[in-house]
This record gives sequence, structure tokens and C-alpha cells, in this order.
Amino acid sequence: MLFDNHKMTIKPYLAIFDLDETLIAADSASLWNAFLVQKGLAPQTLLEEEQRLMQAYAKGTLDMNTYMEATLQPIKGYDITKISILVEEFVEEKIKPALYTDALARIEWHKKRGDHVLIISATSEHLVKPIATMLNVEDVIAIELETINGIFTGNTKGTLSYQQGKVIRMKAWLANQETEFKGSYGYSDSINDLPMLDAVDRPFAVNPDPALSLHAQVNDWTIMDWRHDNNILR
Repeated sequence: MLFDNHKMTIKPYLAIFDLDETLIAADSASLWNAFLVQKGLAPQTLLEEEQRLMQAYAKGTLDMNTYMEATLQPIKGYDITKISILVEEFVEEKIKPALYTDALARIEWHKKRGDHVLIISATSEHLVKPIATMLNVEDVIAIELETINGIFTGNTKGTLSYQQGKVIRMKAWLANQETEFKGSYGYSDSINDLPMLDAVDRPFAVNPDPALSLHAQVNDWTIMDWRHDNNILR
């Protein structure tokens, strides 16, 4: 598993949440791309290209480097501060209304137990970190973006937190913690997160896609569906 027994501070469990379609009723990167088109900062063709790439994501065959190269073009050459201001508006306008109330309740349930909450996402950090801040979650693993002198280059850096990359990044994060966790919970909707869910002690398939739903049923994992009526924060 992901844990060793030589850390100093003890907390009950680590609760690991995917973001898109798990905590929110949408894909945050897709919403962001549409937001950029709406603002006139990206061409309509970006949405057409992204839709094609997301079809591969649903099948578990997406090349994430290709996706990031295409979708980071609109912010290439922009100052971090300017994009941060746009992201604040985006989170308030597009993300907050898409939050699952059951997701908020589950995060709160873990916090009341004294558990440590971590969001890990295959979306880039300039979106995930502000969303996590809104959720009062301090720890985030997301796709890291390269900047030079405060300007986005349009490139990523390090291991992409996608599929097996989530486990690699998670192990690196754990190695830097002073906390010994008794065990772990993991929550995701996507078959792409099977490596992450296999790595935790207590996997939960949340709003699962068909492939993950089948895997969860075969392996007797708990399935949670937060997509019911009146469960989105408005």
C-alpha cells in the first residue's frame, strides 16, 4: 500500500478525492475552455477539438500530453496574475453552482473524523487549486504548469497526475508528509482512476462511468451516486 509506519504525527485516515464528475457535476477543464471561448480568449474550434479528445478520455485511451498541449494554448504567454483573476470569476460563476451537496457532506464527514483530505486531479493546477480553496481543502495534486518569469509557457512539467501518474504523484506527496495515516479512502467516477482506487484501502466508485461501475460491482466496492435530483449546489 501507500503507507509506511515511520512517520511521527498520527491522523486516522487519508481521504483522496478526484475532482471532475466526482465532487462537481461537470468537467472543470471543459467548463474552463468554454469560459475562455465565451470571453473571446479562445476560438470555437478549441471546443470541437476538446470534445474529440474527451471521447478518448471516456474510453480510457486519451493521451494526456496531447490534451494539455491543445487546451493550454489559450493561456500561453499570459501573466499568472491575469489568469488568476479570470479563474476567480470562473470558479464563482461556473464551478460553485456545479458542486454536489453530497460531496460537500462527505468532505465534512472526513474532516469531523479528523481525517486528512487530499484532492488529486488530472486537471491543471491553475484551476484545481482555487477550486480546492473554495472547498476548504488545503492539499492538492494536479497537473503542474511551467511558467517563466510569471508567464505561462503553455507547457506542463513533471509527472502528469493522470491514470498511473496519480499514484506516482501520490507516493511522492506521501513521502513528504510527517503524518502516519492508518489507511486511506479513495473516491472517483472514472475508469481512468482505477490505479488510484486500487492503491487505497477503501475505494468508492462515485457517479461511476459504465466501466468503473462494472469493476466496482465485480470487486464489491461501495458505489455512491450523487447525481440525483436537488443534489447540486445552486
